[in-house]
Amino acid sequence: MSSRTLTSIVAGQSVGSGADRPDVNPSDLGDVVVVSSVADAEVASAAVAAAAEAFPGWSRTTPWQRAEVLDRAGSEVLARADELGDLLAREEGKTLPEARGEVVRAGQILKYFAGVALQPHGQALDSVRPGIEVTVTREPVGVVSIITPWNFPIAIPAWKIAPALAFGNTVVFKPADLVPGSAWELVDILNRAGLPVGALNIVLGKGSQVGPVLTGDPAISAITFTGSVETGQGILQAAAATRKKVQLELGGKNPLIVCDDADLGVAVEVAIQGSFGSTGQRCTASSVLVVTDGIHDALIEAIRARMSGWTVGDARQAGIDMGPVVDASQLEQDLRYLEIARAEGGAVIGGEVVERGTPGHYLTPALVLGTSPEHTINREEVFGPVLSVVRVADYEQALAVANASTMNLSAGICTTSLAKASHFRRASKAGMVMVNLPTAGVDFHVPFGGRGDSSYGPREQGTAAEEFFTTSKTAYVLPGTP
Repeated sequence: MSSRTLTSIVAGQSVGSGADRPDVNPSDLGDVVVVSSVADAEVASAAVAAAAEAFPGWSRTTPWQRAEVLDRAGSEVLARADELGDLLAREEGKTLPEARGEVVRAGQILKYFAGVALQPHGQALDSVRPGIEVTVTREPVGVVSIITPWNFPIAIPAWKIAPALAFGNTVVFKPADLVPGSAWELVDILNRAGLPVGALNIVLGKGSQVGPVLTGDPAISAITFTGSVETGQGILQAAAATRKKVQLELGGKNPLIVCDDADLGVAVEVAIQGSFGSTGQRCTASSVLVVTDGIHDALIEAIRARMSGWTVGDARQAGIDMGPVVDASQLEQDLRYLEIARAEGGAVIGGEVVERGTPGHYLTPALVLGTSPEHTINREEVFGPVLSVVRVADYEQALAVANASTMNLSAGICTTSLAKASHFRRASKAGMVMVNLPTAGVDFHVPFGGRGDSSYGPREQGTAAEEFFTTSKTAYVLPGTP
């Protein structure tokens, strides 16, 4: 299959460079999906300047104008869900149903924020002083730098770009190097939907080259980033020098508690889908299974049986449960953590590199038994199809283990006890809590984010997006003032 070359889009113009980077299909290493022309710092600076120039005009558009652009773009994304889903599966490795579902989610996000743009976002108040009127309005912050990861190559860009534009900001967007195709298509759709020149720019570059510009340029007012804890800490430090607004979504080490009173069938599906869906490459994936004594043996036996029928293969092949790991580096990381687990006394079931009809990064899901909370695999994020198991005596001990995580993004519990479910909702230290549901399933119209090392700054998505993408202005008026 032939590939095409994608370039950065700055002020509505295609901007190439001297270096190209292939986007390789992890299901077939001989298949180059697209080739991206790698931008440098000069291109990134030009993109920031274009966004700054476009800001005054876009920020003064009416809510209706902004809503129409987002709604048109959302309609095109949904109409092309099969085509874009195929592209996403090919470049990232999600199964075709997962990839198509992500594309649909992106279209829904665009349409949701089209509606948000039309909603009132201010207040009219009475002053404590007689005869004075007070208004509190929300205004766009300015140029927003958006940096996204490879694991959700169209949904995460959509849930950052859509609110940024809905509230009147302009954008410089850098997608992950591994997955430029889906991101570029989203930007192209939005620009053709009616955005003015420069309102949305995409920079296809390496973080080491363009990152300093996208985090340090004085013209940037806000930075929203999803990625590793280490990179996020660096961005926060760089942004502090110019006091930029920062929103970080970082790692997640997410526990799933299974209590003695859980429905066994529900618990198995919750664990399997939450841990191995999307090849475990989700910051919300269940990575530590905390199981009480009474159900431990039956649960592990049922999970092993379910894993034995779990099919790994080409992401676009029908009947596949799990696609490949995204690239060689991530596969190496997964295998390294499994070796560490073995060295620390864990028993690994699965986690084998396998061959399929085409050369790819295929790894079977892994279950690691006999671990304790102190083991490395229970403290650090693997970001792969790896589920470690901690056996505990009771719910109280399970809760303590679950709350020991420093990356408190999502936490789950399987129980038929209303008392335990209610207690866990209150006592969990995670930013999101799931009861009898996978830790990885979230909606786009409610706040998203964690605690501890997992997140920093205002929450993403839903009504929470207003806090990051706008700033408030309070005005006092004496009626009749000339």
